[in-house]
Amino acid sequence: MATTNALHRHHFLRNCAAGLLKWRRRHREKINDERFVLLVSLVVGIFTALAGWTLKWIIHTIEHLLTYSFSTTGANWLYLIFPVVGIGLTMLFIRYVVRDDISHGVTKILFAIARNKSKIKLHNTFTSVLASAVTIGFGGSVGAEAPIVLTGSAIGSNLGRMFHLSSRHMMLLVGCGAAGAVAGIFKAPIAGLVFVLEVLMIDLTMGSLLPLLVSCVTATAVTFALSGTASVFEFHLSDAFSVNRIPAYLSLGVLCGLVALYFTRTMNWLEGIFRRINVPHKKFLFGGAMLSILIFLFPSLYGEGYTLIELLLNGRGMEEWQEAMNGSFFAGHARLLIPYLILVILMKVFASTATNGGGGCGGIFAPSLFLGCIAGFVFARLWNIYGVLGIEVPECNFAMLGMCGLMSGVMHAPLTGIFLIAELTGGYGMFMPLMMVAVVAYLTIKLFEPHSIYAMRLAQRGELLTHHTDRSVLTLMSMDSVIEKSDKILYPDQTLGDVANMVATSKGYVFPVVNRQMQLVGILRMDDIRHLVFRPELFRRFRVSQLMAESPAILGVNDSMESVIKTFDRTHAWNLPVADQEGVFVGFIRKSTLLSVYRRILSDFSQD
Repeated sequence: MATTNALHRHHFLRNCAAGLLKWRRRHREKINDERFVLLVSLVVGIFTALAGWTLKWIIHTIEHLLTYSFSTTGANWLYLIFPVVGIGLTMLFIRYVVRDDISHGVTKILFAIARNKSKIKLHNTFTSVLASAVTIGFGGSVGAEAPIVLTGSAIGSNLGRMFHLSSRHMMLLVGCGAAGAVAGIFKAPIAGLVFVLEVLMIDLTMGSLLPLLVSCVTATAVTFALSGTASVFEFHLSDAFSVNRIPAYLSLGVLCGLVALYFTRTMNWLEGIFRRINVPHKKFLFGGAMLSILIFLFPSLYGEGYTLIELLLNGRGMEEWQEAMNGSFFAGHARLLIPYLILVILMKVFASTATNGGGGCGGIFAPSLFLGCIAGFVFARLWNIYGVLGIEVPECNFAMLGMCGLMSGVMHAPLTGIFLIAELTGGYGMFMPLMMVAVVAYLTIKLFEPHSIYAMRLAQRGELLTHHTDRSVLTLMSMDSVIEKSDKILYPDQTLGDVANMVATSKGYVFPVVNRQMQLVGILRMDDIRHLVFRPELFRRFRVSQLMAESPAILGVNDSMESVIKTFDRTHAWNLPVADQEGVFVGFIRKSTLLSVYRRILSDFSQD
């Protein structure tokens, strides 16, 4: 019965898609692609906002059902169980239902844009929502924002594929989905737009601006209708910008940059450990044990951590601030608040990595906000305790500024940090301090890490799309698109006569010389043998081994296009052979073909 219903749903969806496609073809002359993308971006914004609201509702429902009766004055032993159950259920869902990797949502979007023609699998429109809801609801120390960004981008990508849109419009719709996701889940339309420009690195043109805005505004409006117009975090500005606090703002920026560096490098190191564990159940046991112990000791690490953020943004003294330690062994000891929060800062990256590494699903938006809020509060509290420069700073304001600084540092996105925090909290009166902290944090981490935590993996493989047009075009080019296979192969022991016979049926100018294992040993150029090939009396006198030359360079099948271009420039060659890791000949790359493909992609990439 279930199978029959599934088939009916499949046929219904397929018929709907066919009907929409037929309508699109019928009205193509009246509604060109640019106008049609505006309509699709509107739809993307609506569906993305609905997905984000659904995800948040499921998370809050599960979390409330599990923890509403927990003690606030002592340890809760169920913290040792719930997170393990959450990542266990998620792992089983991913392994046996999804059967695909759905972690690192933003990195997957970057890869889709750079290498996969903006194609994201259909199941990503809902699987990340389900997986992250279970993970976070049961206590996984990650955020819901990156999964919903992947969901939004998947919605945009699959709608683009449904209507057979160009790769340029597909990329734009992926950006619309991501922008709508950020705008909807945070009620921050400007931040959604800026996120796409800074993090996804989609260039802003007049042709792309309007669809992105439509998606952002639509997603925000739908979220307003579903959950009200209040900011995500309640925040009351107690003390506006003051010039004499500039040293404190700048110092906080440096601290946020260093904490972001710690978070990025530690997470990268821990992910490397999990990657080396090849057995899934061992990953689960290791990650689950680490996560449950950390949450048991530091309950603030449970879930997204937005309750602690609200507390630090609105607390009015130690009596309220010490509620941050509720449910832990530190509860009731106000003097231990700062050490407790510092330990939480240090342990958060372990909890987040253990969640995803053990089999869970979530992002680092929320951990970045969480860490930033704590770092800003701790900085301000210590500044006031020690009376630095004789200037008092408001803890709640600096907690908000810390969120901006960490977001800017971890994501390498200062503008996103500025506008997101301003829209999240309604703290528009703090724009100048927000800018100071964001810029200093970004410059600090930039000294040590050239790429964001999202882009680091792709950058290491040369698969990252950037705002540098030349590099972006080279990234979009693939080796397969420029390698020319050759069926004319020579062996060292063949004669000049064999070469002459082959040349008579070939249009090539350069031929590979390989051994019996098909490994490249040299090349034979027509220019080098032209004076011999028309003299039959020499056909048996010369062997290929005597006539061949060493190639000025051999390209690898996994070389980046940027390194390929540099090799051509360095050698001044017009043809270069390509070999695999074992040295087996694959084909030739001609400079003319390379330039032709480059010009075609550049033309498409640059269209407005």
